[in-house]
Amino acid sequence: MFERNKIDNAVQVMTVPAELTLDDGEVLKGRFVISANRNIYEVLNADTHFFDFETYTGERALIARTTIKAVRIIPVSNANHLKGRLRENEVFDPYAILGVAQGTAWEDVRAAYVNLSKLYHPDRFANVDLPGEVSDYLSAMARRINAAYAALEAPVQAAKRAAIAKSAPVFTSPIRG
Repeated sequence: MFERNKIDNAVQVMTVPAELTLDDGEVLKGRFVISANRNIYEVLNADTHFFDFETYTGERALIARTTIKAVRIIPVSNANHLKGRLRENEVFDPYAILGVAQGTAWEDVRAAYVNLSKLYHPDRFANVDLPGEVSDYLSAMARRINAAYAALEAPVQAAKRAAIAKSAPVFTSPIRG
């Protein structure tokens, strides 16, 4: 029997965004696919004749070293830039997060929450290979949307509980039998 969570021979890979200029002047934009235990500079300076390159359209090919004229590594901003955008709005306004006006009917607030939840839900992007900072941003937005809805839902739920408690009889006589 084998364990599903354990793969002994799996090679961990990572991608490095780059722009290649070939000898014929063609420019390829995409990413190098390299082993996770090596950095891109080791790969480029190794004695290999081909590089594993995947364009942004999804075409994966082995590019010959002799056909490459220039390589420009594309810097990817870190997640701190995206987290800074979330900190710009220190005031927590659940209506603004859900994109509804204050005083909007509860059904419309719920509909806005459902639409945003579907848009930012983590399961939607589970099978997509996204950069870490993008997945961090998406999960932060999902948390903000859930917190905004919870903040707006609390008074509605409290009102429902109060209405139920108010409609309950004050006294009921025991069943005579």
